[in-house]
Amino acid sequence: MKTEKDQTSEGLNQIFEIINAKGDTGEIKQILQTNETEDNKEK
Repeated sequence: MKTEKDQTSEGLNQIFEIINAKGDTGEIKQILQTNETEDNKEK
């Protein structure tokens, strides 16, 4: 089980990845899909 600090760190990393994607919708979709997959694995 991840700690609150780990979850916060992962969330911030995702935000930075989205910002760095700079409007590349394909890359943004991939980031979000990866995040959803990881969330489902944890449950």
